[in-house]
Amino acid sequence: MQNQYVLRDVASPHFKAPAQDTSDEALIDLIADGDKRAMQVLYARHNVRVYRFILRLTGNQSLAEDLVSEVFLDVWRQAEAFESKSQVSTWLLAIARYKALSALRRRTDEHLDDHMAATIEDTADSPETMVHNKDRSIIVQKCLTQLSPAHREVIDLVYYHEKSVDEVARIVGVPAVATITATRCLAKSAASAGSRSY
Repeated sequence: MQNQYVLRDVASPHFKAPAQDTSDEALIDLIADGDKRAMQVLYARHNVRVYRFILRLTGNQSLAEDLVSEVFLDVWRQAEAFESKSQVSTWLLAIARYKALSALRRRTDEHLDDHMAATIEDTADSPETMVHNKDRSIIVQKCLTQLSPAHREVIDLVYYHEKSVDEVARIVGVPAVATITATRCLAKSAASAGSRSY
């Protein structure tokens, strides 16, 4: 006679795994309570964005991968410190920025390669979109190389990470006016470059 075994879920019937549609703020609350599944969902949702942001700042893939791990380790350790004054993605990018700049200060012998940062390709774009935006991309890349590193960082947060002026000011730690100045610098540079190229 054969024994039959029934496998049961060992989790409490009241426990519900965080769904993909759970808000980031709710995930942070769950992480603060030690929920590993919530951490997995938050990581899956934001790790690529954080990686690309760090990679643009450092120009070093290996360092960016290491720092992404450090960012999410900090989130795990400090989730209860999140005060909801900004979006979770803004908080993550602020942590990432701090980690990247700290790493760059420690590695004074390695310099940020502006060319590498300007040529990083966004894999989310379709081939049709890439062809359509090629000329504009070339002009923007030329303009970005003419900006200071601080202005490039602001532009990266505004246009690539879709952050508001106030959010960028909080991440970078500058007044909102400086953020507006950076976007105007790019606009002026793009206007003059665009008129020269056609």
